[in-house]
Amino acid sequence: MAKIKSTQTHLFSALVLSGGGARAAYQVGVLKAIADIMPEGTRNPFGIISGTSAGAINATGLAANADNFRNAVYAIEHVWKNFRPHQVYRTDPVGVFSCAGRWLASMVLAFRNRPVSLLDNSPLAALLGDMIRFNNLREVIDAGYLRALSITASGYSSGHSVAFFQGSPDISAWKRFQRIGLRVDLKLEHLLASAAIPVVFPAVRINREYFGDGAMRQLAPISPALHLGARKVLVVGVSGNRSAPQVRKPSEGYPSLAQISGHLLNSVFLDSLEYDIERLQRVNKTLELVPPSVREKAGSNLRPVGSLIISPTQSVDQIAAKYLHVLPATIRVFLHGIGATRSSGSSILSYLLFDRRFCSELIALGYHDAMAKADEIARFMDED
Repeated sequence: MAKIKSTQTHLFSALVLSGGGARAAYQVGVLKAIADIMPEGTRNPFGIISGTSAGAINATGLAANADNFRNAVYAIEHVWKNFRPHQVYRTDPVGVFSCAGRWLASMVLAFRNRPVSLLDNSPLAALLGDMIRFNNLREVIDAGYLRALSITASGYSSGHSVAFFQGSPDISAWKRFQRIGLRVDLKLEHLLASAAIPVVFPAVRINREYFGDGAMRQLAPISPALHLGARKVLVVGVSGNRSAPQVRKPSEGYPSLAQISGHLLNSVFLDSLEYDIERLQRVNKTLELVPPSVREKAGSNLRPVGSLIISPTQSVDQIAAKYLHVLPATIRVFLHGIGATRSSGSSILSYLLFDRRFCSELIALGYHDAMAKADEIARFMDED
């Protein structure tokens, strides 16, 4: 197995962590493998870290402790391996059914001006407040351990995908169609907004607008890293095996609310990243056909962007289906009511299963998948 030679931060190497609720535990396994491949005591090897939704939680945990990559990864792993659902959302009967009741009442009675969601994620706010030292971000950036951290959220009023970033002074804000990059001092509110799964968790107000999960309307998930200066990207996704053949399963009847919701969440969290990866690879192949001298004469600074993609080699939905029984009875009743206990509805279960047993299996899978690409990872990190 190849070892990473350099112990320095690669300023223009980016780590992109996608969203996916509890599926993001897979990313922790990949990061743990990278930490084991690298020399002990190595600083953060990624100059740019970009995260969305639950991926933003992992990204911020890494960035805040960029002076020691392995320690940062182990701290994140400790949280995921000890997760209980009640640390993320209220699981007591009052907490579960009062939220669901308010959500139903808001639809029937058209209540306004009150936060409405299916679950109350106030425990997550307390957990992240204790877990992440946001004040460290400025210190690690000034010390050169990190070039930039980006957290993406989606504005409900403007419809903009906003990449809130904190980084080196030479980085400029940007504006594209429905996408903007905004320099801020990142705080807990940005992280909660990015991880506010639509309908499931409440939106978060930042300045004049309410924001929800960053995966919504994020047409180009890799784009923030490129705007921040990335010349190569390591992308850790949470969808299923990208190389596996697509199989159409026979219908089990009319789709349940859980099946429809899972389909919507998959389109929000998984599809955009897959399309963006395909687009990046296609553009790279096109640019490789154009000699550098021709690009220079045309005044273009376009260049191929190096990329390495790591994603689960097993079905996350099938893994999640094995752990329905570990959820609190109140959540099981709620999920049964919307059809999530059927095999066709297990997709939504994989987003909400913040339980140490499910998360530990995903971490182990991520570690295995990354170690299978250890030589590729080493080459990626050692390339100029």
